[in-house]
Amino acid sequence: VGHCHPDVVKAAHNQNQLLNTNSRYLHDNLVDYAERLSKTLPEKLCIFYFLNSGSEANDLALRLARQYTKHEDVIVLDHAYHGHLTSLIDISPYKFRNLEGQKEWVHVAPVPDTYRGLYREDHEDSATAYANEVKNIIEQAHERGRKIAAFFVESLPSVGGQIIPPAGYFQKVAEHLHKAGGVFIADEIQVGFGRVGKHFWAFQLQGEDFIPDIVTMGKPIGNGHPIACVATTKEIAGAFAATGVEYFNTFGGNPVSCAIGLAVLDVIEKEHLQAHAMAVGNFLMKLLEEQKTKHPIIGDVRYQCHIYIFMTKSS
Repeated sequence: VGHCHPDVVKAAHNQNQLLNTNSRYLHDNLVDYAERLSKTLPEKLCIFYFLNSGSEANDLALRLARQYTKHEDVIVLDHAYHGHLTSLIDISPYKFRNLEGQKEWVHVAPVPDTYRGLYREDHEDSATAYANEVKNIIEQAHERGRKIAAFFVESLPSVGGQIIPPAGYFQKVAEHLHKAGGVFIADEIQVGFGRVGKHFWAFQLQGEDFIPDIVTMGKPIGNGHPIACVATTKEIAGAFAATGVEYFNTFGGNPVSCAIGLAVLDVIEKEHLQAHAMAVGNFLMKLLEEQKTKHPIIGDVRYQCHIYIFMTKSS
């Protein structure tokens, strides 16, 4: 919503003058913020955990998936990056290939890139073809006696190349995954909160019939202030709570962070920032596409979160 937005600064200042404490102490801001956030998501995603960073959110999502499914293995996309914690480096090919390598419980699926990937724009059904790659990974894991806990994916792969997955890909992957007893985790840390313009959440680009089992949020949620969130279903949260091991995050969901989160949602709504992202994005894409017609070396233009990329026509 812009650096030092006055409404966000004011919300933080006002709440700091009253009270800031850890989340063992109940505060209306926590409940109010969860309620506001729930209105942006499908009804099924109704349980919220508040944290301090996107990395914390993704780490918790991994724990939730494993506790619910009683499985260990994770499928990720090639080139993916999900955070800086050890658990997330392990599921980030972008990182682990330069460090200790791929763990036995990590499986890497091809990026659903219809421009330079295995199945391109001229393929009759690229969504099914890419989803079948995930299905094959699941089957191969089962042959080795391993079970899949989660498919962990950015709703629009960013580090992987600003990729927009073909429509229907998530639905088909989720079908294979659920049959194997796994859950679908949508990482919205870079792409959520109206940044895609057409929808509030990037996973909604896949269609109204697709709902992830877990959604993680970070970065834009607090406009630079350290706040993050995991949203999930009652069933998954119930399995996590059934361990008897209380989840506690000292400052996750503190009154100041939640006041800031509420202010960010207010600004997005009041200033019509989602519609603005759509209008400005379409305008810039139109101009950049014109450059594509002028310069034969430009093969594709794509953007995400204010990052514009020209892809050359080299293979």
